[in-house]
Amino acid sequence: MIGQHEHNLDAKDRITIPSRLRHELAEGAVILKGLDPCLEIWPREGYKAFTAKFLGTLNPLSSKARLMHRRFHAHAEEEVLDSAGRVRLAKHLVAHAGLEGRCVVVGVDDHLEVWNPERWAKESAEMDAEAFAAAEELAAGDLLSDDHKS
Repeated sequence: MIGQHEHNLDAKDRITIPSRLRHELAEGAVILKGLDPCLEIWPREGYKAFTAKFLGTLNPLSSKARLMHRRFHAHAEEEVLDSAGRVRLAKHLVAHAGLEGRCVVVGVDDHLEVWNPERWAKESAEMDAEAFAAAEELAAGDLLSDDHKS
């Protein structure tokens, strides 16, 4: 999923998914609080794969593992697209992301993010300012995940 799309949150806290991305969410969506001040919208199976990969390997006896499981699952909602291609956003999720009226829907490869336009402008500017240094670190191998290190 790629691109940036401006949409409005309606009076019933629904947001329209861009038409060219709806097929990705045809089997259902999981909407959750992002670690950043935004919402994440995952295809249902993609969310399951993501949590299995990153949370499934954590020791359930660890307090930090329990914290992360709660953080991801307690603040998530399952939704389906309605006939107009909209999903309902729960009040607690709308509050987390500071959404009201206009929103920016951002494609982030395997999921979407929904941002308050002012927060997105700030995030986008910070990304642009830090992208060169981050690319250099990645090229040097400093930011590779353990799965990608040899």
